[in-house]
Amino acid sequence: MRIMGLDLGSKTVGVAISDPLLLTAQGIEIIRRKEENKLRRTFARLEELIEEYEVTQIVLGLPKNMNDTLGNRAELSMEFKDKLERRTGLPVSMWDERLTTVAADKAMIEAGIRREDRKEHVDKIAAVFILQGYLDLRRNEQNK
Repeated sequence: MRIMGLDLGSKTVGVAISDPLLLTAQGIEIIRRKEENKLRRTFARLEELIEEYEVTQIVLGLPKNMNDTLGNRAELSMEFKDKLERRTGLPVSMWDERLTTVAADKAMIEAGIRREDRKEHVDKIAAVFILQGYLDLRRNEQNK
């Protein structure tokens, strides 16, 4: 059993996978999208990864506004969630992803990754932050 974390962007989808014990999240890839509304290839690749890693649940980042409201990007993420659930048959949980991209960028700066190279990895690392936050909350709730 593993959980998949996703950071949905207009041109990319960052993908992270948990370890089998559901303790840590690892970034595995960035799926490139040619057009925002064309999802067939994106879903096909996600299905391949779900099968390969034996994923039983998905966590999708929800890009809320800083004032806790839902804007256009959040609505697109909710639509993606519904389509993903229908297509895969897996439960998809939404995770507040505010500041995950900022945190991912900061982590890459601290790691000494050049500015030109950071853009290449930010969505995958944001997916790791989304999934790790979910895994940590899940573990904390189980330990209560």
